[in-house]
Amino acid sequence: MTDFLRGDEISSCVHRVAISRGEPSHFVRPAPALEHERRRRDADKLRRNAIGQIRDLHPATVVADSAVATVNAIGNGATLIINPRLLSDPIALRRAAVHALVRVGRQETRYTYAPVLIKNNEVVEPAATRRTLVTSLARMNPTDARFRDGVGVRTTPTVTRIGLALSHATRVLQSMGAADSGTRGAIVDRHLNVWWLTLDGTDYPRFNLATYDRLYAERLDVVLAHERWRVGDGRFPTEPYWHRECLDCPYAGLCSATLEERDDVSLTRFTTFDQQIALREHGVSTRAQLARLDPAASRRTVAPLATDRPEAHLAHAIARLDELIYRARAHERGPLRIVAPSEVGCPTGDVEVDIDMESYGETTYLWGALVTLNTPVAEVTPGYVAFVNWDDRGAGSEARLFASFWTWFQDLRRHCREQQRRLVAYCFWAQAEDGAMNRAVESPLADGPTLDDILAFRRASPPQWIDLHQAAKSQIQTEGPTGLKLLATQAGFSWRDVNPSGEASMLWYEVAVGGGPAAEAWRRRILEYNEDDCRATRALRRWLNGPARLLAHRDDFD
Repeated sequence: MTDFLRGDEISSCVHRVAISRGEPSHFVRPAPALEHERRRRDADKLRRNAIGQIRDLHPATVVADSAVATVNAIGNGATLIINPRLLSDPIALRRAAVHALVRVGRQETRYTYAPVLIKNNEVVEPAATRRTLVTSLARMNPTDARFRDGVGVRTTPTVTRIGLALSHATRVLQSMGAADSGTRGAIVDRHLNVWWLTLDGTDYPRFNLATYDRLYAERLDVVLAHERWRVGDGRFPTEPYWHRECLDCPYAGLCSATLEERDDVSLTRFTTFDQQIALREHGVSTRAQLARLDPAASRRTVAPLATDRPEAHLAHAIARLDELIYRARAHERGPLRIVAPSEVGCPTGDVEVDIDMESYGETTYLWGALVTLNTPVAEVTPGYVAFVNWDDRGAGSEARLFASFWTWFQDLRRHCREQQRRLVAYCFWAQAEDGAMNRAVESPLADGPTLDDILAFRRASPPQWIDLHQAAKSQIQTEGPTGLKLLATQAGFSWRDVNPSGEASMLWYEVAVGGGPAAEAWRRRILEYNEDDCRATRALRRWLNGPARLLAHRDDFD
């Protein structure tokens, strides 16, 4: 029997759709990474919490435990249906799962419903010229929603996946004769806001019904071709290609060896499927071939028929083709310079402080700092210092912890001023540290530095607060992201931990505060990881101020 398409497959790469139904090598999926398990657990926790609140707030809510119960609840006009089991669509080969159905209307004798998904994600972002309908769990019907000005639905891959899943559920509801004529759907976000979206229109081009239908048709063709292959009629329907989903895909190990062996052009981060097709159509099938295109020619406005150069044709199909060329070159040669050697580097000081924080959820529990003395300063000791809170996770704990760190840091700044020494502090990805600082000082329970104190430090002239990510991003070309792990490794630094990542440290934290016999060891692991992050930023800035100036320029490529 042919496997039906699920809503979460509509945004998947077509190769994953195929191999998940069986493939020639009989690949064994690896066990999920601990980080993925944590995300799944957190999502389950949020979903259970939201469903519990919905049931408490709406006593007439119906919990459907089967397809028959769902059909009966729809037929009876239940106002809210929790965990519905939607009938699969055997003609279109669709099956969908949603977390709730909200009754939104009636057509003759039939009640109509809109799908709701509960996701542990941010759904909207600031957007001055946009507005989005929002309501609460207490009043879930879209007629109760009101526009919130200044916010728009995010265009991230995660929100796109959710939107496509809502469109998928809408098509299944239509096959049941129970769909909202207004094609509305809702997402409950991590803050339990209920965001209402209209899926039939142009407001959300990444996941509206028109986009959904095109993606669905492509994947349906793959499913049908796979069924023919399974019974011996034809070849396997797809081939591997790099896709953003590969970063978390359980089949990545199956595809990567094939792609690396042929140096597939899709491995150039972060190309889209359409860009990969365009490159191949113009004879560029490997990263090596892409690296040897001329980025300057790709930036010129050249009539497509006036030259045989592939850059001229490709530039009309691929925006910022030069960036893809540079990424391919960075793969071939390693990191490259974007600017002149004299422009590579970052400010230095007599006293340098590398700062890194660790958070669990939205609460910072550790501020670490590595002090380096390039010039002696009385009463200042070089080395790593940590301000950490393992026990107090109540309201105000974050503010108190930051106040302790800030008091120490202000003392350090004062000693430097009194002895006329220049102090410079560094972090990697200032949005994280700045956000944690702002949250701490703006807490109603804060009793320490103010936002004005923090802003004065950030705006000091000459600068005392340097974001190394921003510096590296503007100076160094990599084959993909400019992350600390990649850049510091290039600078010769190595972490003591075999699995260094912020997400992994959240799992360590759960054990560290659990009170068991292993708690102390995991606390040490977190402190060592934080210290290594501080040392990594020091290694990175020293590399920027020295060896990185000797890198080849990204335009100098033979």
